[in-house]
This record gives sequence, C-alpha cells and structure tokens, in this order.
Amino acid sequence: MTQPPASAGLAAGGLAGPPKARLAENVVHFVRALRACGLPLGPAKALDALAAVEAVGVERREDFRAALAAILVSRREHLPLFEQAFDVFWRNPRLLEKVMAALLPQARGRGADEAPEVAARLAEALLPPRAARDAQPAEEVELDAAFTFSSREVLQKKDFATMSTSELDEVKRLMARMRLPLPEQPVRRTRASPRGSRVDLRRTLRRMTGAGGMAVPLAFRERVHRPPPLVVLCDISGSMDRYARMLLHFLHAITNDRHRVQVLLFGTRLTPITRHLRHRDVDVALARVAGAVSDWAGGTRIGACLAEFNRRWSRRLLAQNAVVLLISDGLDADTGEGLAFEMERLAKSCRRVVWLNPLLRYAGFEAKPAGIRAMLPWVDDFRPVHNLAALAQVGAALRVEARRRGRAPARAGAHRARAAPRMR
Repeated sequence: MTQPPASAGLAAGGLAGPPKARLAENVVHFVRALRACGLPLGPAKALDALAAVEAVGVERREDFRAALAAILVSRREHLPLFEQAFDVFWRNPRLLEKVMAALLPQARGRGADEAPEVAARLAEALLPPRAARDAQPAEEVELDAAFTFSSREVLQKKDFATMSTSELDEVKRLMARMRLPLPEQPVRRTRASPRGSRVDLRRTLRRMTGAGGMAVPLAFRERVHRPPPLVVLCDISGSMDRYARMLLHFLHAITNDRHRVQVLLFGTRLTPITRHLRHRDVDVALARVAGAVSDWAGGTRIGACLAEFNRRWSRRLLAQNAVVLLISDGLDADTGEGLAFEMERLAKSCRRVVWLNPLLRYAGFEAKPAGIRAMLPWVDDFRPVHNLAALAQVGAALRVEARRRGRAPARAGAHRARAAPRMR
C-alpha cells in the first residue's frame, strides 16, 4: 500500500487546501488503505464514498468523516479501525507518530499513561510497500534469489520455537488462511428427499388428500449430515508458551470459519475464550484473550482443569458427538494425580480425542512422564504440532473417521501407540 499524497490533509475545520482534482485520488487511496487493513471494501464502495464526499463537501471535517463512515463502515467492530485510519490518513500529526511507533518495540514504565493503541496492520497498510523499504544491492538480491523458491517449504517444516520474528509474521499470515475440515456425520434431524431411506407419511397422506384418494408416489425423508462440534483445550503453561501463542492465530481462523467451535485455555485454571476469538480482527481478539487469561505461562494442573471441564462444560459442549482437540505437552505439576480418571471420562463423553503434543518433534521421545502415561490410553490420535506441516497433517487425520470405542483400555492404548510411530 503506497502512502497517500502529501495533500491529503484536513484542517480542523475542513480541507487544508488541496485542489479538488486531487480529492478523488485521496479518497481512493483511503479506501485502499482500509481494504488493506481487512475491511470488506470494493470498487463500488470507493465510488459511493466519492459521491458522498461530493454531496457533503469538505468545509466541515466532522461532516466529511461522517459521510465516509456511513459508506465504508458496515460492522460495529470496524468503527475503531476506521476512526484511527481517518485521523492518520487525513493528517493528524500526533497519530502519525503513533503509527510509525507501532512497528517498533514498546517499553512502558509502570507509571506511564496508556494511550489508545493503533493497530499494527494499519501501520503496515499506510507504509510504503515492503519491497521498497527492504531494497537491497543487486549482488545481495542475486544471491538471495537462489533460495527464495524454497522459502515456503522451509517455513512448513521449521519449528515454531526456532523461527525469527519475520518468519513468525509470515507463518501467522499462513495460519489465517488455514481451515480444519471435519467429516460430516448423520444427525437425528431429517429432511425431505426424492430418494430417501424413510417414508414421509405426513407428506404422503397430504398428497393423497389433494389427489382425491388416488394412489400417489411415496414421499421420502433422509437424515441430515453436518460436521460435528469441535472443542479445543489448549495448554498455556510456561513450557507451552511459544507454541500456544502461535496456535492462537490458527484457533482464531477456525473459530471464525465454522460454527459450533469452542476454545478453552488451561494452565492452573480453565478459561473459555470463544467469545473473544469470535471478533474478526485478530489483533483485537488476541488482546481480549490476553486480558481474560490470568495464568498465562504459569504452572500446569491438567488433571484439575480436566475435572473442571468435565463437571461444568462437558454436558453442554460435548453433545452431538463432538471432536476434542487437546493441545498440551502432558507435563503435569500434579504428577498425573486423578488424570487417568478425568481422561477416561472425557473420552467417553465425546466422539474422538486428538492429542497434539509438540514434544513429538523429538525422534527419541518416550512417554515417561506420569501425566503422559495416564492420558495416552484414552487418546484416539497422538500427533505433533510444532510446525505448519504437522498442523496440516492434523486436518488430514480428522478426515479419517475413527472407529467407535468398544474395546478394553489396554488394547486401545496399544492401538493408539502404534498410530504414533515416533513413540518408543
């Protein structure tokens, strides 16, 4: 996104004096900046914004702002971003300084006053293109070009914990486009169908009444198929800190992509965050999550948190054959006390339990901790989750329908251990 022309400023009472021939160009630049920030704006909105500005004029700044807001803001959560973008784009010098500072690390003292934050993606949208900022000499570009063809493949297989800041930003953008497919399952509800497996007596009798008692073709119904609910339990203890921060971007993407997704974080206590992740702006959503969680990067009490989930949440969230994603390294501060009982209860309350453990990235991983040994017999699938490739394999694994549980725990544990070839 290119910077707006220097004549895009508005004075306190109106336009700072740009010629009217440049006004249309400035408005189009402004619409493009908002689209780069994530607002759903197209060419039609740009034309409507030009018509609105022409109707109200530029003599009063508030009228100018209200006209653009009426056209370009269609959702309530977009209004704060529009207000920031308007003040920055139409030349409020104090907010321009905040935009430039948004891309730099911040260090605040305890007594410092907190100013309204400017979204980082707004700062990036108003800066010149990255290619122009990161221009390198010809020799370096030629040397780097030999490796650019495989940069995406490197990111797919690189551990989240070893990535640089720029690599983490690229991975976050890739996660925002990821989806988690779940196979559709039949439910009890039925619908009319021309070739169903069940006769619809009510509709058949209604046809016969209209036909005067004559024989009519039978009406049929079939069962409705839809994806099962998805419940995610994510560990945010100190040992999972780096991975949990990255996976929150993935959880935000899948929460906004499908219905019936519930996300809960646990460390020393259980915290539901689905309502916060529903916000479409990932920056705002993660800021609200950070404000709601009080035990981030602390200890881990997996057994106590699962007991709270089974007692307070399982009956309302695990109905209709829900699938549970458990994201944790299995390192429990309570040394697995009561964990086997709570895992058994969880496994028997849902359709499938998929455990994602970043420790599986090690080829010599062994299930020695007491917590892991207590959890493993009640898991249907045990997979790593330390990079993008492992995350993509989770989606492929969920497409495969797991067999229903009808065997003894010891035999089930042996079967699941074979499903994870890295286990010893």
